[in-house]
Amino acid sequence: MIHNHRTTVLLAICAVLFAGCATVRTSDSGIDPIDPNEETNRKFYNFTDTIDRNLLAPVADVYIKYVPDPMVRSIGNFYDNLAYPNVILNDFLQGKVRQGFQDSLRFVVNSTVGLGGFFDMAAPMGLPQHDEDFGQTLGVWGFNTGSYLFVPLLGPSTYRDAPGIPVSVFSNLLFYAGTFASSAIVGPVTVLSIIDRRARLSGPMRVRDQAALDPYLFVREGFLQQRKHLIYDGDPPPESYEDPVDEDIGQNDSDAASSLKH
Repeated sequence: MIHNHRTTVLLAICAVLFAGCATVRTSDSGIDPIDPNEETNRKFYNFTDTIDRNLLAPVADVYIKYVPDPMVRSIGNFYDNLAYPNVILNDFLQGKVRQGFQDSLRFVVNSTVGLGGFFDMAAPMGLPQHDEDFGQTLGVWGFNTGSYLFVPLLGPSTYRDAPGIPVSVFSNLLFYAGTFASSAIVGPVTVLSIIDRRARLSGPMRVRDQAALDPYLFVREGFLQQRKHLIYDGDPPPESYEDPVDEDIGQNDSDAASSLKH
């Protein structure tokens, strides 16, 4: 039942994404080409922010305050390990074969010696954690960023990054947990994963609230710059920060392609 419910939710998310794509008006004069659907995106942002401030943030604050730091780190390691097949998949899709095998070994080590991922035993062995997803893969393949998109309850994205949402869900071992465990176990584990994710965002959220005159723009610009940083593996060419919409890796910009680390 939980597995079917998650599939239904995922399909609903995809429907929202495709509906958003269908309403874009990039050719209209006066429309920001980076965020042509800003009015709708702001509504989704405000809706999500209201739920976050009134529900998720208070729970996350209690979690951070009362759960010991070592336990918080172990819980975070556990969920990172469950999601790591997505990193491995996109390693190979991007042609990073050596990194793909290293990340595969990291996953095996942490899943076994690390007791299901609660302890990061791979890092001391020279197997660091990487961050790869399908949105980055599409960027490496040469797909443009497209317009900014704020997905309700999930957060900032773009038309290029949005297809990575279902990929990350289906490649996460937690998605299949209902097949092997009862709802009495899967339910709390899923809820804890949401709390863990929100707790990790507590620091950036405080920075947003303290520094931003317009939190929506702060989140949007920060997300777009971070995505560029990830796609170029931390070494973007200077011009790549000038226009998030016109980015085209590997096809139209040979300098950008040469900076990628495979």
